[in-house]
Amino acid sequence: MSKRIASKYKLNRRLGENLWGRPKSPVNQREYGPGQHGPSRARRRRPSDYGIQLSAKQKLRGYYGNITERQFRNLYHEAVQLRGDTSETLIGLLERRLDAVIYRMKFVPTVFSARQFVNHGHITVNGRRVNIPSYRVKPGDVIEVKEKSREIGIVLEAVESPERDVPDYLEVDHKKMSGTFVRQPALADVPYPVVMEPNLVIEYYSR
Repeated sequence: MSKRIASKYKLNRRLGENLWGRPKSPVNQREYGPGQHGPSRARRRRPSDYGIQLSAKQKLRGYYGNITERQFRNLYHEAVQLRGDTSETLIGLLERRLDAVIYRMKFVPTVFSARQFVNHGHITVNGRRVNIPSYRVKPGDVIEVKEKSREIGIVLEAVESPERDVPDYLEVDHKKMSGTFVRQPALADVPYPVVMEPNLVIEYYSR
């Protein structure tokens, strides 16, 4: 188990937001940070511009589970080099990760279980097994849960969960446990439970 998985809800409380929109999040009861000094930190003065940018970066990176700082920075550099709005491009690159795609398709209940599910070889892309969570899906790619994996408990839990809907840049047939990545989404297309500000992330890295 990774360090991030073990302390995922601490991230919620540190940022003061229910990052994944889950009813079990402790931030629903206590909006201040973790630890004995959490309540006092909540009363501190307004953060600096740098602090606001850092928080936006931590929130966006933390949302996608186990992305390392190095991986996240590399995505930023790639987004800068591509045409178009850099912040929109960054979101599109994050949403094209295979672990993010199967989470959006509701094949798994959390972004953390998505990484493990891919690592364990339960997913195929265009008929080929892929076990790399950061694998980048392309428009038109068909993603499927392997037949032997379709009765796993977390899969059945995710499919039946009313917590989330499948966004319209994906087409999914839960009876066949198969879906198609239709197009790279823009920020407005992504169903984040909290407000994400990728423009502040770009400002953070471009300092």
